[in-house]
Amino acid sequence: MPFRMRGALFAAAGGLFVPMVPVSRKRVLDGLKRAFPEMEEKETRILCKRIGRNIGRTMSEILFNASFKQQIELFDAKGIGLEALHKAKAEGKGAIIVSAHFGQWEAIRHYLHASGMETGAVYRENSNPLFERHWLTGIKLGGEPIVAKSPSGNMKMIRHLRKGGFFALLVDQKFQQGHLIPFLGIDALTATSAAELALRYDLPLVPAFGTRDDNELNIHVEFEAPIKPSDALTMTRELNDRISARIMDKPEQWYWLHKRWDHVFLYEGHHRDKS
Repeated sequence: MPFRMRGALFAAAGGLFVPMVPVSRKRVLDGLKRAFPEMEEKETRILCKRIGRNIGRTMSEILFNASFKQQIELFDAKGIGLEALHKAKAEGKGAIIVSAHFGQWEAIRHYLHASGMETGAVYRENSNPLFERHWLTGIKLGGEPIVAKSPSGNMKMIRHLRKGGFFALLVDQKFQQGHLIPFLGIDALTATSAAELALRYDLPLVPAFGTRDDNELNIHVEFEAPIKPSDALTMTRELNDRISARIMDKPEQWYWLHKRWDHVFLYEGHHRDKS
């Protein structure tokens, strides 16, 4: 199936099934009610459909990553962070690119790969061996090494960074443990490992986002200014703030199926950030 036809089909399916299936609808609407408590119900339901369309189209591009990789003419890139990455590459220094399940996140690595800055990534292994093989093959097309989220995977990532390699991390998932740091204004368990790595090995920590255009095809990749080195908590809070700003601006482009705030209520002192 041609790239554009397949993307349109997956987008239509996502826009239909995410609002229709009770589990996915509940996850999306619960998240929207937390982040946008004053939003009217009619608006949240319209937004749920738009979120489904973005999820569907994004999944089609990742599942058929070989085809997506050939659409580099759909990408454009800018930002101070891109200069920082070119500088790190020229100096033989590693870098950490941090992003979220927002827009089309794989476009970031495809752009970097095409620009001579191949970037590895961390992924979650799938329990289905047939799907796992297809999924892993597709992710590798965006750049290597690809390592599983595990202690051994972490060691491979660190070795790659210390040798001057680039790595991309998606830091908006649910975490079982971490620090309570506001995400979309609501305390969420958040790992500080990306900032800790950047500080320990003196690496630039560059937030990047692949925002989907209104036509749903073109991707505008923006590399923001690197997070200023300070301490891991401060840096991670700024990172969460930058991700939150992107989501608040275009909520239809975030992957709301994440149960981002699970486990928070096990901790005392949970509250909505009023600042």
